Amino acid sequence: MDGKLRKNIKIGALVDIVLKKDQRTGKLTRGHVKRLLTNSPNHPHGIKVMLVEGDQVGRVQQIVDES
Repeated sequence: MDGKLRKNIKIGALVDIVLKKDQRTGKLTRGHVKRLLTNSPNHPHGIKVMLVEGDQVGRVQQIVDES
């Protein structure tokens, strides 16, 4: 599922994000959503979130599992 709409992303969901340092390469990092950091209902580059794993911050590229 697409990570550009805030309503699609739930706390605890398993997502693939791109970290700021990986934006040029497009390398994805997988983890569970701890916090939603983007307040607007959508964002063209993906909703910014913080992951439970290591408090990493990046933009959601894909929602893997909505659990």
